[in-house]
Order: sequence, then structure tokens, then C-alpha cells
Amino acid sequence: MKLPPSSQSRGGQLVFALVFFVFAVFLLSMLSAETRYSAGKQLFAQPRFWPGAAVVGMVLFGLGHLWNCFRTRAGKVGPELFLWLRSLEYLTWFMAYVFVVPLIGYLLATLVFMVLLVFRSGYRSPGMLMKAAIVGLLVVLVFKTGLAVRIPGGAVYEYLPQALRSFMITYF
Repeated sequence: MKLPPSSQSRGGQLVFALVFFVFAVFLLSMLSAETRYSAGKQLFAQPRFWPGAAVVGMVLFGLGHLWNCFRTRAGKVGPELFLWLRSLEYLTWFMAYVFVVPLIGYLLATLVFMVLLVFRSGYRSPGMLMKAAIVGLLVVLVFKTGLAVRIPGGAVYEYLPQALRSFMITYF
């Protein structure tokens, strides 16, 4: 992958600079509410001085970065923003996993999601899918059995016979 020259701005820099500057201005506006002035103390001993210096620096450097992005006419924003948003797919996978674990149990959810994520990553051979399932099983064994991490059993465990249900909740 060829990186762009340092003098050439990429499209996402403009968005980053704008978000950073707005956040820094927000922090500056909240400074008086979050810090205090103590009468009788020297300037450098004031509780507000060092946070204020840091936030003012953020505002100034953020403004400089934003100005530089406009000055160099940053590239197209759309393609890079789309690339950033694509990473949210994995957040969605994780949230689905967190939602499914209480329903179908830690073991089944881990096996299913390991195989689905490996498949989604482009590894579609039966051998790779089997390796993903084995890694999922090992993860469950390490966390539940080896480290005794307490993860609630799935609602589907309620339909198992009592002895098997207790075993699955304790070890899987």
C-alpha cells in the first residue's frame, strides 16, 4: 500500500480536524465549571492552570490543523468516511454476540460467531471453518472451565434435563 506524501492531505483529515476542534472548544467552554480558582495560590499552583493550558493548546493546535486542511484543500471525504464506517460492522457483530449469549448460551454463541466471523473474513474452506469452531471451543473451555469465569447460562439450557443443564451451566 502506497502512502500519500506528507504534504498531501487525505480526505479524512478534514473530518478529524473539525471533530477535534469542536471537541476542544467544548472542553474549553466547560473548563470553568469543572475546575476552580483558589485565592492566594501562585499561578502555576492553581487547580485550573494546567488543565487550562492543555485545553487551550488543544484548541490552538486543532485550529492550526483545521486551517492547514482547508489551506491544502483536503481530498475527497466520502471514501475515507465510508472506510471508517465499515469498522462499525464489527461493533454490530459484537453487540449481536452479547445479545445472543443469554439466549443460546456461551458455548453455542461462541461457536456460531467464530465460524460466522471466519466465514465473513473470507475463509470459506471446510478446514478453516472447523479450525474456527475448535478455537471457539477452546476459548469456552479456557474461560468457563479453566479460569472459572461466571457467564450466565443461556435460556435454551432450561430445556435440557436437570443433570445436563447443571453440567452445561457450570462448564460450558
